[in-house]
Amino acid sequence: MKIHVFAAAIALTAGVASAQQPIITQTGPVQQPTQPALPSCPELAAAVQAASRNDVRLRDWPDLARYREANRAVVAPGSGENRVVFMGDSITDAWPQPRFGAFFPGKPYIGRGISGQTTPQMLLRFRPDVVALKPKAVVILAGTNDIAGNTGPMTDEQIAGHLASMAEIAKANGIRVVFSSILPVSEYHVRPGDTSPPQTTRRPMARITALNAWMKDYAAANGHVYLDYVAAMADAKGLLRAELSEDDLHPNAAGYAIMGPLAEAAIQAALKK
Repeated sequence: MKIHVFAAAIALTAGVASAQQPIITQTGPVQQPTQPALPSCPELAAAVQAASRNDVRLRDWPDLARYREANRAVVAPGSGENRVVFMGDSITDAWPQPRFGAFFPGKPYIGRGISGQTTPQMLLRFRPDVVALKPKAVVILAGTNDIAGNTGPMTDEQIAGHLASMAEIAKANGIRVVFSSILPVSEYHVRPGDTSPPQTTRRPMARITALNAWMKDYAAANGHVYLDYVAAMADAKGLLRAELSEDDLHPNAAGYAIMGPLAEAAIQAALKK
């Protein structure tokens, strides 16, 4: 629609310009009378404004604005405060919700998850959402949306590279790193007649297992802590236990109840390093 509006405007402008040029006839050039000014075009002006608002250059792809004001309100850590930031996607984003139980009550832990995000988006906001808050440790839970292709196809090597970059930034700023394993998924809650692919198709367990193995090895080689959720949340088939999720991907209250103590133990281990 915008293309047609601008094309029409260009064509109209071109027509006015050509009408003002001398016209060659057999008796010589004849100058056309000056054309009256064209009336204003509110529709065209509105289209220009809409195009400006939708300009891809103005889009906040990593969603830096999500926590901008909240970050400004965070005061410097107190003496002896073991502040921890949780960086992640929807699983981290939803964790502080009251329906999933208390989010580490009494602990100076800050959630910085954003639903749907992938590791390149988290990498872009790692400094304002983690480093600037001056935590002692960061818990990174990421990768499942990369596998699903939320921001386009991504190889395991690319995902690992983004995770490694976040860890390197953290380490350079004196922040201990906890790498959370990617949670298993399942296909126990597929509704009859639902034609959408199950989570096990969108997020193959083979890729989840491979990335978790990489994280475990990388953490061991670089002095980080690996937080294994899979061993406690997977069933005999290696899938997310049916009672721990309502949609085969996100943990429910029972799932978070398992994750909480495991995360706390990993954080304490990281703080001792």
